[in-house]
Amino acid sequence: MAAKFTAKYLDKLIEAATTDAYIESEQVSGFFSLIEDNLVVPFKTRVLGQLVTVTGIDITESDQIVAICTFGKTAQAIPVLDLPMSAPFPEGAEWVAAYRRWCGS
Repeated sequence: MAAKFTAKYLDKLIEAATTDAYIESEQVSGFFSLIEDNLVVPFKTRVLGQLVTVTGIDITESDQIVAICTFGKTAQAIPVLDLPMSAPFPEGAEWVAAYRRWCGS
């Protein structure tokens, strides 16, 4: 996914997400807010070969950003670091790419 966005562009997004955030949990919260505000849901992607719908974004008590994926009547939280993004990328996917870069993924 990161190939679509330049390192320079992602670094600017990282700076925006982490400005005035001094500890890691504050920085993750900054990314969460920007991903939640900018990633357009729903969108479809494949998880373990199954076509799922990403219906939302959440953050866990352990500061993990997750995508809420539905398949039929089943919903599951998948860490956004592990979430495949199908082309064309949904609007706002650059924030997920910036978060992945910040995490070193």
